[in-house]
Amino acid sequence: MSLEIERKFLIKGDFKQDAYARVEIVQGYLSSVAERVVRVRIKGQKAYITIKGIGNESGVSRYEWEKEIAVADARELLKLCEPGIIDKVRYYVRFDNHVFEVDEFHGENEGLVVAEVELSNENEPFQKPDWLGEEVTGDNRYYNASLIKRPYGKR
Repeated sequence: MSLEIERKFLIKGDFKQDAYARVEIVQGYLSSVAERVVRVRIKGQKAYITIKGIGNESGVSRYEWEKEIAVADARELLKLCEPGIIDKVRYYVRFDNHVFEVDEFHGENEGLVVAEVELSNENEPFQKPDWLGEEVTGDNRYYNASLIKRPYGKR
């Protein structure tokens, strides 16, 4: 079993000057129920299908299974997805001993910028850059699967 352990934050400052890479992402959901989220994602020149289980009480960790698939297959699967597509640019920012993945959303979620940091365990300490804002770990409103149903721009 693969376990995803991450914390999520809103952004309050400029992070782009610290980014060492960026990639465009388009994704949709074949299933967005909390018990089994099934995501199809095109990330740059690669594509993936991912299944995520329900998170623990804190929202910090949950089951995740992911496989790379052909981009052509992902494009076909996106046609079968639930209404709503996530369109974003992900920036990778190294800070201290961690890499923060910062997602700048477009489309109906324009204006939302969220950072995630993956950890080896739920209690792993990490340094927070100045541009990191309010923690939203476990807040369902900021899960991508929720943003297709209730976009940030329509709140």
